[in-house]
Amino acid sequence: MTVFSKIVAGEISAHVVAETVEYLAFLDVQPLTAGHVLVIPKIETDYIFDMDEDLYVGLWMFAKIVAKGVKIAFPCKKVGVSVIGLEVPHAHIHLIPMNNVSDMNFSKEKLKPTSEELAEAAEKIKQALLEV
Repeated sequence: MTVFSKIVAGEISAHVVAETVEYLAFLDVQPLTAGHVLVIPKIETDYIFDMDEDLYVGLWMFAKIVAKGVKIAFPCKKVGVSVIGLEVPHAHIHLIPMNNVSDMNFSKEKLKPTSEELAEAAEKIKQALLEV
C-alpha cells in the first residue's frame, strides 16, 4: 500500500483541497512553491498510462478544476503540470503555481512549510474552488 493509498484510507493525514468519489487533491508537504498540489486517483495504479481510460480522463478533468482554484488562491502566470511517477508508485499529477520555468525544477530544494501554513494554503484553495 502506497503512502497515497494510506492518505485515501485515512491512515495518514493530509491537507485535502478537493475530493470526489474517485479522486483526491491535497497539498504536497514538500512543495516546490506555495500551493503545490498533488492530484491522485483513489484507486492505486503505479503508472498513469496503465489507468483505465475513463479514470484517466476523469483524473485530468478533476486536475483542471483544482488547477483553476490553485491559480485563484495563489496568483501566478500559470499552474504548471508535471507527471513524474518515480517517487511514489501511485499515479499522481503535480499542480504547481509558477511564474518562472525554474518553479518547476524538481531538483531544487523543497520548501518546508509548517502544518499551520499548509492548513492555511489548503483553506485558500478550498475557498477559491467555490468560485470555480
